[in-house]
Amino acid sequence: MSASHSSHVKEAPYYYVPADSSHPVTASISLLVVMLGASAWVNSIEAGKWAVFAGLLGLFVVLYKWFGDAIRESEAGLNSKRIDASYRWSMSWFIFSEVMFFAAFFGALWYTRVVTMPWLGDLDHKQLLWPDFNAVWPNLGPAGVVEAFETMGPFWLPTINTALLLASGVTLTISHHALRENHRGKSMFWLFATIVLGFIFVGCQAYEYIYAYSSLNLRFDSGAYGSLFYMLTGFHGFHVLLGATMLTVILIRMLKGHFSADHHFGFEGAAWYWHFVDVVWLGLYLFVYWF
Repeated sequence: MSASHSSHVKEAPYYYVPADSSHPVTASISLLVVMLGASAWVNSIEAGKWAVFAGLLGLFVVLYKWFGDAIRESEAGLNSKRIDASYRWSMSWFIFSEVMFFAAFFGALWYTRVVTMPWLGDLDHKQLLWPDFNAVWPNLGPAGVVEAFETMGPFWLPTINTALLLASGVTLTISHHALRENHRGKSMFWLFATIVLGFIFVGCQAYEYIYAYSSLNLRFDSGAYGSLFYMLTGFHGFHVLLGATMLTVILIRMLKGHFSADHHFGFEGAAWYWHFVDVVWLGLYLFVYWF
């Protein structure tokens, strides 16, 4: 996300090819350690969790150095318009992969509610297998092994979170337009406001989980509803945290004098990701909390 240049740097007239790097290999090794540690951890091997933590730490170090190299290349004027186009296409395909990721979970929610639930509640299944099952969403499942729980409605915390994310989209847009007009102070102020709103959202989401567990008995094993609720909202919360972290890095770069009114794809890439997160939340708010 660094195909951007400071205003004092001339753009390279060629397609820059970086030198050989160990980052891909070290990142792969770190991920392998994480996977092996996770396999050991789920099989009750004590050293497994420490391997997971060590692998994640190694991955963070590699990513820090890798992105640092990309930023230095950008600020040194080594990236041309061809590189900028490559970054834009790469970010676009990355966001498309995230769209497919969430589409799978939304698809699971749709399939459970529209296909599986009526099927289990039809006359044949009620007579032969599940006479006490009511095909009403949400439910405790047909087998009666799920503990009773209450659902999470849209009021008030999810609605507050919706307002927070929508407001953050507005503040980020203001920040972007200010940067394009070369009003750096204004841009940094509204970017900071966006970051604060994002982390407040994450805090509210954590409070919602505590409330759901302690007061509603809504857990990950609370049937299909509980599993889908935590998978959808949990992964979205992780994406908000990741997006807020990306925007924080962009703010730090702006404080260091990076980006100009004409060259700031690092900012734009993070903004694309943030707006994607906003749109996903609107889907969650409607189909998880309302309907």
